[in-house]
Amino acid sequence: MDANDSPPVTALKGVGPRLAARLEHLGIHTVDDLLFHLPLRYQDRTRVVPIGTLRPGDEAVIEGEVLLTEIKFGKRRMLLSRIGDGSGTLTLRFFHFSATMQQSLARGSRVRCYGEARPGTVGLEMVHPEFRRVDETAPTAVEEHLTPIYPTTEGLQQPSLRNLTSQALQWLHDGRLPLIDHLPPELLRGLGFPSLQEAVTYLHRPPPDAPLSLLAEVRHPAQRRLAFEELLAHTLSLRRLRAQSQRHKAPPLHGDGVLRERFLAALPFPLTGAQQRVGAEIARDLQQPHPMQRLVQGDVGSGKTVVAALAALQAVEAGYQAAVMAPTELLAEQHFHNFARWLAPLGIEVAWLAGKLKTKARRDILQGLADGSTRIAVGTHALFQEGVEFHDLGLVIIDEQHRFGVHQRLALREKGKSGGRYPHQLIMTATPIPRTLAMTAYADLDCSIIDELPPGRTPVETVVIPDSRRDAVVARVHSACRAGRQAYWVCTLIEESETLAAQAAQDTAALLAAALPDLRIGLVHGRLRQDEKERVMADFKDGRIDLLVATTVIEVGVDVPNASLMIIENAERLGLAQLHQLRGRVGRGSTESHCVLMYHGPLSLQGRERLAVMRETADGFEIARKDLELRGPGEVLGTRQTGLLQLRIADLQRDQSLLAEASRSADLLLQRWPQQAALLIRRWVGAATRYGEV
Repeated sequence: MDANDSPPVTALKGVGPRLAARLEHLGIHTVDDLLFHLPLRYQDRTRVVPIGTLRPGDEAVIEGEVLLTEIKFGKRRMLLSRIGDGSGTLTLRFFHFSATMQQSLARGSRVRCYGEARPGTVGLEMVHPEFRRVDETAPTAVEEHLTPIYPTTEGLQQPSLRNLTSQALQWLHDGRLPLIDHLPPELLRGLGFPSLQEAVTYLHRPPPDAPLSLLAEVRHPAQRRLAFEELLAHTLSLRRLRAQSQRHKAPPLHGDGVLRERFLAALPFPLTGAQQRVGAEIARDLQQPHPMQRLVQGDVGSGKTVVAALAALQAVEAGYQAAVMAPTELLAEQHFHNFARWLAPLGIEVAWLAGKLKTKARRDILQGLADGSTRIAVGTHALFQEGVEFHDLGLVIIDEQHRFGVHQRLALREKGKSGGRYPHQLIMTATPIPRTLAMTAYADLDCSIIDELPPGRTPVETVVIPDSRRDAVVARVHSACRAGRQAYWVCTLIEESETLAAQAAQDTAALLAAALPDLRIGLVHGRLRQDEKERVMADFKDGRIDLLVATTVIEVGVDVPNASLMIIENAERLGLAQLHQLRGRVGRGSTESHCVLMYHGPLSLQGRERLAVMRETADGFEIARKDLELRGPGEVLGTRQTGLLQLRIADLQRDQSLLAEASRSADLLLQRWPQQAALLIRRWVGAATRYGEV
């Protein structure tokens, strides 16, 4: 029996419609779901502790006689109960109480309590402990196992969850609920993990001597067994998606190479070895009769756009259209200008499709895409809105893909589907993903890496300075601009508010203009109208502005070779990937370039670490590795990389050591036990697979 065949949770005693609805909030529909709903932590209630031995902060079970119970009236009404056991006394304090509770705590009653001992007004106290009356003549047994504390939801108490898991575990041991282990014994033996039933039972009811620190760190073999199985299932599901997409048909794009040759001949620089290698991998993929799914990772400024242009030209040579999609208007626009500049001499018109187009211009572009006269379109998510129809879309290029929701990418792929054939997909990112993470998160993609910077790019020297030395930084900007160079001054804010960020940038620009009256200062922020933003950027690019004050809107896509100095204010507020992206705006020419990270002290430990990494390395992959260490995979991949990687037990950062083994085991399962692979996917991933089809 598997999760999908498991009895519904309503089969358990005491689960009516209301409780079932609350369990549903936790994703619990079946008895199996309940067994995989694991505790967050544990409490030790396996022994009664003498009150006299308690220290502040101890969580413990105590038992004693009620010496006094009274209602105290102050700012708020409270019930106080003093209990003693011969070794010492302790106060129980309740802010919410009933008449029944008051009776249970009548003087002379014997009670057993569990809670945290805290310093009170008179000795130690427990606030709102769990308690029950016990009979002196018939001793009450203590718990036989550590007590689990489960993730819960409003209206669902811990005792209720414990009661339900106890029922489910009983079914498991009676053989009424066979929890089938889908990992073949041969595979399990080599890994040294416990069986599934042993692992699940142990985690719901650990013995009194269980190592609490190992369990708290989620490093116990029983936890690792389940984390491994979940990672394996996700890896398998992505491999299966890849196999499915290989079965889809795509138009083989056999271009004659003429446009590409003319394009390369007109470039003012030769391609690097890495660009040539990745370009050849893409060209080979595009000639296949099934959709290419290739991720190109390349550091800031490594020349991914040129490689994308080559791919687009191959589609045009083969008689098809190509669409280039970027997450922000600024980045999409940068791509549009690059493509238009490169392809106009080849007689290819590039269409620009963004949300703010006037009706007439939009209508003309849509007409060109629908009748096929427009071969290449560049835009934001406006590319897949209703009313946009392509004549014969052969290639979709998605830049900085982790910023798009999975549904947006699905929509663009579906748009290109015609006659049962899907377009090829080229996905690009300047946020390098560490290899172990890519193996799991992108197991459905072929990965290429452009690991070489074009000649002429100069390394950027990075310095970290407190904002108390702001005057010295302003003087440095002045001397660089007087020497004919240009500079960026980036303002960052904690709040993600464009209005506040724009205000901060305006204030900074005014202060700098007063301090540097002989410099031409420009300002760009997210609140500016698109045409104003373009005009300022064009003036900066053409050298009519010396110093550009900006918010982080310039993070991606702006290329000004003469800019050799970048100041980032409050740098401690930004993540490593964003700092690296911003720094990539300088060092694009042959002049020695500098990046000044100005921080407001005192720095947190993580802030200090981040800035130290930026000072020590310019290697995007090393920075990504540190970013993963400091911030975790959700941030590195984009919060919701796919609807697929929503892990219940595993954690990509904590369980990195299991990723390579999960990948190896996935290969083995698909070769030797494909049936088991399908069952594992069904148990752990279920219907989420659809999300990965991008």
